[in-house]
Amino acid sequence: MLLGIVFCTCLIISNLLAAKIFMLGTLALPAAVIIFPVSYIINDCIAEVWGFRRARFIIWTGFAMNFLVAALGQIAVFLPSAPFWDGEAHFNYLFGLAPRIAAASFLAFLAGSFLNAYIMSRMKVVSQGKHFSARAIVSTLLGEGLDSLIFFPCAFAGMLTFSDMLPMMLAQTALKTLYEIIMLPITIRVVDYVKKMEDTDVYDEGISYSILKIREVS
Repeated sequence: MLLGIVFCTCLIISNLLAAKIFMLGTLALPAAVIIFPVSYIINDCIAEVWGFRRARFIIWTGFAMNFLVAALGQIAVFLPSAPFWDGEAHFNYLFGLAPRIAAASFLAFLAGSFLNAYIMSRMKVVSQGKHFSARAIVSTLLGEGLDSLIFFPCAFAGMLTFSDMLPMMLAQTALKTLYEIIMLPITIRVVDYVKKMEDTDVYDEGISYSILKIREVS
């Protein structure tokens, strides 16, 4: 439950932070890069310990919470402002971008997160539970790559050219994968601790990988 709460919180924060582009040397990146990789680490933990079906449920829960925040943000934008409040332009800029960024994030997040969980699940079965580090890195690299490939064109088409977006896409994928590698010692300890505490270590033998079977969690 705690991992699911943190997962949803990271997704909501990342959608808001994505409205800002910052410079890292010569690279322009969305500020969401500072928090979004945590969601992939948690995804790895959930898929490793409880399997694809639990990961699928958490992914759809994160999607629902993101949608709720975006919808409520739009309602707040349309509410009439108090005459003495001078923050409307800034508020509307942040949440005015939110629907488009949220839509791009929704598509990218679903594709990338499900690919990440699927790869973790299948590689665990094939490797008989060995090589967690390799599974975590490969699943993150491919999941983040697909996420970036979908997110940037959907979120910034018409605002940035593809030649501007491509370095951001490559850099974001590389940085998020590097983040995963740096955090691996902690991730491994968390996974080992949770497996012992929960007394579970699921192998996804003979399950359906359909992303629509949300209620099938065990």
